[in-house]
Amino acid sequence: MNDTPPKMVPGTLPPTPPADLPRGPMARLRNYFLTGLIIAGPIAITIYLTWWFITWVDGLVRPFVPIAYRPETYLPFGLPGSGLIVVVFALTFLGFLAANLIGRTLVDLGEALLGRMPVVRAIYRGLKQVFETLFSSSGSSFRRVGLVEFPSPGMWSIVLISQPPSVEVAASLPGEEEFISVFLPCAPNPTTGFFFYLPKSKIIDIDMSAEDAATLIMSAGVVQPNGDAQKKALAETANAEGAATIVPARAPAKAG
Repeated sequence: MNDTPPKMVPGTLPPTPPADLPRGPMARLRNYFLTGLIIAGPIAITIYLTWWFITWVDGLVRPFVPIAYRPETYLPFGLPGSGLIVVVFALTFLGFLAANLIGRTLVDLGEALLGRMPVVRAIYRGLKQVFETLFSSSGSSFRRVGLVEFPSPGMWSIVLISQPPSVEVAASLPGEEEFISVFLPCAPNPTTGFFFYLPKSKIIDIDMSAEDAATLIMSAGVVQPNGDAQKKALAETANAEGAATIVPARAPAKAG
């Protein structure tokens, strides 16, 4: 048997060794188990978190609903999500009232009452500004994503860009350059992080949505934005290149 390795033609790449295929029934079972875990894991966690949120809202709202209006009074079983439905209708009705003159007057009276309480006033105003910024359709805070050099030179972190500083804060910041406030989420929990003011020149805007940035941070970089689209594009490119390298065989010439 000739064990001499094949000679390499100059300008060509060495042959790619075949991938190691699973051998034996235990290896196949392990791959089947991991495949099932990848499919069922996200679905199970999503269902669990959704169920937890529904039951949490039901537990908060049910004590305020009269017994005569509870579904379990007329049904032999409880109806999960009834509290959430009540909350949705109540918030919608509250927004409808606030859009009218009478409702707007009542809201102003309530805000004036809270504004006279020393400690409650600061908490209410801060929370109101946060909710107006996050849930307003015209707001722009935390909808832009950028990169900043943090925590040391050469290391870049994703930040959510907020609003420019107030007049009082801007007057105390050094230099003449314009500053902007940013929030740097921590992985894997993006609800915690660092808030600081930064010169605009130190921020690199990137074309990424806040949802994709949150997914990237929560997965610690495992789930990349548009990862499926990039894989599909690479697969299509590889298939096109593979098809281009196939040369059709020529039919044998007929004897003249």
